Amino acid sequence: MIILIGLPGSGKSTVGRLLARRLQLPFVDSDSAIEQRLGCSIREFFEREGEARFRDEEQALIDELTQAAPCVLSTGGGAVLRPANRQCLRERGRVFYLRSSPEEVFRRVQHDRSRPLLQVADPLQKLRELYAQRDPLYRETAHHVVETGRPSVASLVNWIAAQLELQRSPPKPIHTSEASL
Repeated sequence: MIILIGLPGSGKSTVGRLLARRLQLPFVDSDSAIEQRLGCSIREFFEREGEARFRDEEQALIDELTQAAPCVLSTGGGAVLRPANRQCLRERGRVFYLRSSPEEVFRRVQHDRSRPLLQVADPLQKLRELYAQRDPLYRETAHHVVETGRPSVASLVNWIAAQLELQRSPPKPIHTSEASL
């Protein structure tokens, strides 16, 4: 199980789809999966039921998904808010934190109206607050931190794939001649 975490708009779904294709694994976006389960958008559910109720649903889904067949899993930006989720993600998969600055994310999502937490008067300030709150949690959960600022999506996918390959390959034995002993 390969898991991508990070702020909303950090590229988890975009990178995840390409990574899954490259690794020939299914791709699962937890936000899309939860919308299917709820029968409505996350934004609608947030407005109707509140964030706490949404986090309950998210926690149940993450528990299920991380026990399913291997895949590339892109989580919602707030998945790390609950200790149970952080533990579940870290123990059941290889976690990559796609680290983006609030300013980078703002450039990517400033016109996206589907993100409920960013439908505020000052979305950049909200992203800064989310980053301050969540960056330590992302770091606690992740096995790897991937800086998303400059590299292309293809470069990010290549880097993640290389890290996975390094972990899969056992260290090569070092052969020394008797003369060097």
